[in-house]
Amino acid sequence: MVDLTTDYLGLKLANPLVPSASPLSRDVDSARRLEDAGASALVMYSLFEEKIEAEEQQIERFFYQQAIGHGEADSFHPVPDNIQTYQEQYLEQLQKIKSTLAIPVIASLNGTSLSGWIDYGRQLQHAGADALELNIYHVAANAEENSEAVENRYLDILQELKGHVSVPIIMKLSSQFSSPIHFAKRLEAAGANGIALFNRFYQPDIDLESLEVQPKLELSSPSEALLRIRWTALLYGRTKLSLAVTGGFHQTPDVLKALLAGADVVHLCSVLLKHGVGRLSEILTELEQWLDEHEYESISQLKGSVSQQHAIDPSAYERANYVQVLDSYSSPVGVLR
Repeated sequence: MVDLTTDYLGLKLANPLVPSASPLSRDVDSARRLEDAGASALVMYSLFEEKIEAEEQQIERFFYQQAIGHGEADSFHPVPDNIQTYQEQYLEQLQKIKSTLAIPVIASLNGTSLSGWIDYGRQLQHAGADALELNIYHVAANAEENSEAVENRYLDILQELKGHVSVPIIMKLSSQFSSPIHFAKRLEAAGANGIALFNRFYQPDIDLESLEVQPKLELSSPSEALLRIRWTALLYGRTKLSLAVTGGFHQTPDVLKALLAGADVVHLCSVLLKHGVGRLSEILTELEQWLDEHEYESISQLKGSVSQQHAIDPSAYERANYVQVLDSYSSPVGVLR
């Protein structure tokens, strides 16, 4: 039998398939179904500092400031004794899932202030998280902020939080850093345990009738996987960080390619939202069948064997095949050039 186990963040996982942050972890039953389908760990949906702050302001306005200037309104909105805040709901859900599942549970944190990262990170660890994934969703739109300042934002958060928590920390990175390998090594030196490649920045759209800028949510597509695979192959062997890939992994061949490139785990999200939790079990079965058919004894034997350091043509991951790829294009039959 093929050994599907993989090491991730110092944790021994039964296999490399890990559902990433999604609405599926908002329900204990769906989290249990993910485990039953074969998930080796689970990333919780994100805790957002902005939502905590907005809720606190709303509570302050509608309950504690209701009588300002109007003494007769002192008890118009009596303050309930049993208000459960968004933050309390998240921590309770984390505790429920942790107590229900046998697999590791990773909490996802999306903060906005240094104090927030520290305070909420400590609370997530206290609630039972086996690791923390820091989703530092930062769009560098300030013309006065250079690339070093953008990197230092991540490093400052990591270093401060490392002084307050003991669980492993994963940094979820954007694909837009100018030198990802150098930055990964800086994160490793600062104490990160792993990185996730890559965060998907949702792109706003423009309504042509109202001319308003509107948010637009689109699930990932398989075409996005190649970017993750490429940078995993370039990073493998150059850092001791655990490597996770996330975004665009819908089919078993793409999962296999990520492992061959050097990934420790492959995060699944959109494919599960589109096709249901059972798709995870199918991918796991197909993964094991492929390994058996190609006479691999374990995931560790496969991992990194087609990274840049071990590829037949290492230069293929960089610029060497650029012109060749462009020249290989031909128009479909019947299309005039």
